Order: sequence, then structure tokens, then C-alpha cells
Amino acid sequence: MTQFCNFFLQLISVLITSLLLPKKSRQYRCPRILATFLAVLLIGWGTLPSVALARTETPAPAESIQPYLDRVINKVSEFTLENGIKFIVLERHEAPIVSFITYADVGGANEPDGKTGVAHFLEHLAFKGTTRIGTRNWQAEKPLLDRLDQLAEQIKASQAAGKTTEVTQLQQQFEQVEAEAAKYQKQNEFGQIVEQSGAVGMNAGTSADSTTYFYSFPSNKLELWMSLESERFLDPVFREFYKEKEVVLEERRMRTDNSPIGQMIEAFLETAYKVQPYRRPVIGYTQDIRNLTRPDVQQFFDTHYQPSKLTMAVVGDVNSAQVKQLAQTYFGRYKAKSAVEEKLPVEPPQTETREVTLQLPSQPWYLEGYHRPAMNHPDDAAYQLMASILSDGRTSRLYKSLIEEKQIALSAQGLNGFPGDKYPTLMLLYALTAPNHTVDEVAKALSTEVERLKKEPVSTQELQRVKKQARVSLLETLNSNMGMAQSLVEYQVKTGSWRNLFKKLDEIAAVTPADIQRVAQATFKPENRTIGRILSKQAGGEK
Repeated sequence: MTQFCNFFLQLISVLITSLLLPKKSRQYRCPRILATFLAVLLIGWGTLPSVALARTETPAPAESIQPYLDRVINKVSEFTLENGIKFIVLERHEAPIVSFITYADVGGANEPDGKTGVAHFLEHLAFKGTTRIGTRNWQAEKPLLDRLDQLAEQIKASQAAGKTTEVTQLQQQFEQVEAEAAKYQKQNEFGQIVEQSGAVGMNAGTSADSTTYFYSFPSNKLELWMSLESERFLDPVFREFYKEKEVVLEERRMRTDNSPIGQMIEAFLETAYKVQPYRRPVIGYTQDIRNLTRPDVQQFFDTHYQPSKLTMAVVGDVNSAQVKQLAQTYFGRYKAKSAVEEKLPVEPPQTETREVTLQLPSQPWYLEGYHRPAMNHPDDAAYQLMASILSDGRTSRLYKSLIEEKQIALSAQGLNGFPGDKYPTLMLLYALTAPNHTVDEVAKALSTEVERLKKEPVSTQELQRVKKQARVSLLETLNSNMGMAQSLVEYQVKTGSWRNLFKKLDEIAAVTPADIQRVAQATFKPENRTIGRILSKQAGGEK
């Protein structure tokens, strides 16, 4: 069992990193989206797989937590600069620490066709510095970077024309110019400045919906954060572009091409969606990554990193008036731009079950996804509770049925809002098949639990249990400056107001067994379902 637990942990790790696209170096990892998926994937917005440990299910106190929430709400302030940048500030003076998040309302779903991966690539390059940070002599470095772009285009054209000798010569020139440019570059100077000033958790992450940059500083470094963060998006230099491209390609190979579950996730989304951009991998397709140019990244940045699409959250030991004053000084330098109107393709209703099966060197997996509305839909609270009933912890129905009673799966869980939730999305249920059992057994048992939700009203006791879990989850978020910063900014951008974070509990409290049954009946329909299977290649099929 230990071997399979370790195997499962490795696969789940690959799944998480495939979806979240964290940094592979420089300590840039993605905590909120990671916390988000670790909570649902690894039992409820944050623990370990059910084969090892389960999320604590200690309920919140029976008395109302509203007075406490009201005190938090009263400490939140907001303001918008003339250029459109929005700030949300929560004063918490318990410790001399402050957490910051820069939330760019742009992710993989916003990429042009043929340029998948550009949002994630830009996230990497956002740590490379400016015309003042990361360089010893910008005036000498700039023409070398321009020359690299020219040589890269020439190499590409010569390769297409089959001019092997010319390609070799151009590559030699490219390497010489790249080495010359490196003499003027100070690698990771931005990160060094931040870390030497006492920052922790320096990180970034790209999802289908957004790109976030975050870290925490001692509270006396507020102005330093304002200076550094405003500078890198006001005056970015996308240096080390070609070296970073190889890093991204290796990340793609590790998390997708050489990962059975990574391959399945990509194939599954391409099957579940036909036109909606959620069908594309956030890390990008290999050929698209190879073809990206520095001007492509610059154009994407100019289009999407405009002030009206940036929201900042500042949570911790700060004074909101001082935050506003410094924000006007530093971020007020950005020029306002006209908002970009994006009309993403609308996914047509699915009319029949779709399936994808891969034979890979892996323990068999079974996945089942159903289309559901976006996060701001009135039934979002019902979907949240329904997902908890099915897959949140050791008391969840999938855990009890597939793991404890039938013992046909090593893990059985779900994702509510996959791969994003800004747009119409999926409820994904999945299971890792236990030894000597089949994906067909898993599929049958999972179907039984889904049908129960459609046919039988949830008991009051079970519904109250998951509602208490939701309360506990919010209270846990309130205990973390970074968790609160991420939640406030995400609710602001995706729902129109950070206050909806606190209203969510009222929405959850109002959900009835009839609501769960109604939503289940509307969602869990064969024509709305996509099935994914990984069968063991070693046996020529599944074991």
C-alpha cells in the first residue's frame, strides 16, 4: 500500500503542477491556486490525498460568525486610481508583516490562437527586471537583445528553407551575441533585492483565468514593494527570452509530455470543449511555444497588462491612507488605456457523451466531467456544496463508497470549476483505480453516487456538515494574510465585488436539499458528460 500511496502522491503532484504551472526554479510557486486545488484535489482547498490523510472536519462553532466577519469587513478599504488600477486594503496589525498580490485579469483563456502559452511565458519573464534592474548597462544590452531577435527569425527562415549550412552559421552568431548580452545582465537581481529585504514566499502563477504575482514583506518595506512592483510592469525588459523558452519547453515535457496524467488532462479538455479556450493547455502546445517571439510577448503584455486589468491586494500591518498615497505616487505613473473588449467563443451545449481513452504506462485512472456555469452563477453555492458532498474528506460519498466500502480506488475526488471558473466550466470527478480493479468498476460505482444525488434528497445532517465545512474554510482563509489577499482580489475581479466573499456564506446557508437535487439533475446528464480513461499500457490495456 505504501508503494501505491507514494505512486499516487507523485501522480497527483504532476497533476497539480500541470494545471497550476508554477515556476520550476527561483522558488516561484503558486499558493492560492495551489491552495485552491490542494483543497479540492487534496481534500478541500488544502491537505493531503485521502490515501494518506483527510481534511479535518471539525465544524465551526454553532454560534454565528457574522460579528467576526463584520469586523473584518469594516477593516477593508478600496480605491481606484485615475488610470484604472484597483487597490483592496485590509488592515491587520497583529504582526509586522504585509502580503501583496498583483492580479492581472488575463490567463491562458485570453491567448490568441497559435500563441498558446504566452501568458505563462510572460509570467516567467516578469522576473527578469527592467531597464534599471537586471542590467549593468542597458544602453549596451538593448541592441544585443534586438540582434538576437533578428538572428532567431533568420534561423527560423533558414530552417524552413532547408539551408543547413546557413543555419549552423547563424546559430554560431546567435550564441556569440547571447554570450555578449549575458555580460551585461544581472541574473535574478529582482528576486535578490526582494529576498535580501526580508521578503518571503516570492511567487507567481498562471491559470486559465488570471496571472498573479505575490510575496510578503516586513511592514516597513511597503514603499519598497510599491517601487519594485510598479517598476516591473511599467518598464519591463523581457531579457533571457531564448534561455527561458527552453526552460518552459522542459517544463512542458516534464508536466505533460512525460506525464500520463498530464497527457490525459490535455486530451480530456480538448474532448470536453470544442471552441471555448479552456480546451487549450495553459502551458501551451509545444509548437506554439517554440514559435513564440519576444515581440509576441511584448504585444500580449501591451494588450492585457493595462491598468484597468490590474488589481492589487494589500493585507497586513499597513495604514490604508499611506497605501493610497504611495499607490498614487508609484502606480499613478501608469498611463490609462482604453479597455480591450474580448469576445471569447461560447461553448455550444453538449449533446452526447464524449470519451477519450489513452493507453499509457500508468496505474489506470478514470475521469468524468460535466459542464456547469461560471463562478458568478446563482447556483454556484449549490455546486460548491454538491462537490463537497461527493468528494470532500473521509466522510464524502466517493471516499466512503469507492475507497472504504468497495476498495476499488486508491483515491476518488473532484474539482468544482476546472480548469477555471471565470467562464462556464466543468465539475470534474476522478479516481485512481486500485490494484486488481478496473476503470469500469470505478465508473459504475461513481455513477451510482451521481445518480443518488439526482434521485434522493440530501439529508439535513449531511447538508449541514458540508455547510459547516464551508464556514471552517472561510475562517481558515481569514487566518492567512496571503489567503485573504488572494480571496479578496479574486472575488473582486470575478464577481464584481470583494464583498461577495463574505456573502457566499449566506448563499451557502440558503441552499436546500431540493436545490442540490435540482442542480444535480440539470448537470449530471449523459449528454453533458465527458469521460476519460487511462489504461495500463504494460498489459496492453488495463489490469
